[in-house]
Amino acid sequence: MNTSRERETYQTKGCTSVQSQGLLSMVGTPIGNLSDISTRVAETLAASDVILCEDTRVTGRLLAHLEIHTTLVRCDENVIASRVNEVLERLERGEHISFVSDAGMPGVSDPGQRLVDAALDAGLRVEVIPGPSAVTCALVASGLAMEHFYFEGFLPRREKEQCQRLTDLAFIPGALVIYESPRRVAATLSNIAAVMPERRVALVRELTKLHEEVVRDVVPALAQAIAARGEVRGECVIVIAAPTEDERKNRVRAFLSEQGQVAPTLEEAIAQGLAAGESKTALAKRLSKTFSMPRGEVYDRIVSVSAG
Repeated sequence: MNTSRERETYQTKGCTSVQSQGLLSMVGTPIGNLSDISTRVAETLAASDVILCEDTRVTGRLLAHLEIHTTLVRCDENVIASRVNEVLERLERGEHISFVSDAGMPGVSDPGQRLVDAALDAGLRVEVIPGPSAVTCALVASGLAMEHFYFEGFLPRREKEQCQRLTDLAFIPGALVIYESPRRVAATLSNIAAVMPERRVALVRELTKLHEEVVRDVVPALAQAIAARGEVRGECVIVIAAPTEDERKNRVRAFLSEQGQVAPTLEEAIAQGLAAGESKTALAKRLSKTFSMPRGEVYDRIVSVSAG
């Protein structure tokens, strides 16, 4: 927790702030279980002059639970553009303003990001009060490998656009995290099965709540099982395992073939790069992106080829 001395000496790029200056607090809230509220979250909300939120009804229930009576102001995607200047003016007058999303950490795939961006550009104070995140909780709950991951948020709703986006995402060398409505989750899993049929996928539902559930399988089987349920309830997060090395290679070759190009093997690409005088380090960096492989692994293969 920030001490008064820390608040007095807070510094940001190009600006030294003093205690009289306002403060924008980005406050993480529970994603389901109200017991996950930290002491610091409660203290910050209680000390704020105003709380900006996406839905005053949702945040109102949270404040009622905490017995906090701070004024709430709606600040969702539809009105954020008209609120930014007012918020900056209030911060410049020395007010303490908190922003919360309906659940989880604000500023990630929600309108709070625009406030942080504007406040920092104006040299104003911003702090983050950590809370639960559905992204990281779902990754852990899935049990899938996650050395790297990519957060997509919500996919396009229309089937054609969704399948195209999934095709683009399939090249990413890491786990994928997708938010989805329970009404659309069966259809989305079916589209994932069509684009990435060999992937393992976890459907994580009702995180931190009484009926929390994790269902995992190869995606065609999982899509069929979820479709058979008929109705799915609760907030859903889909976690897609990272592609195998063979899948990555096959996708690159297929893409290049569609473009009328012949895709070289890794060894062929290494030989071409070395013959052109490219340094091992630069070659490893370039080919690790082309073949979606760890740079260190590519470098070892380069050393092996050059030695042979």
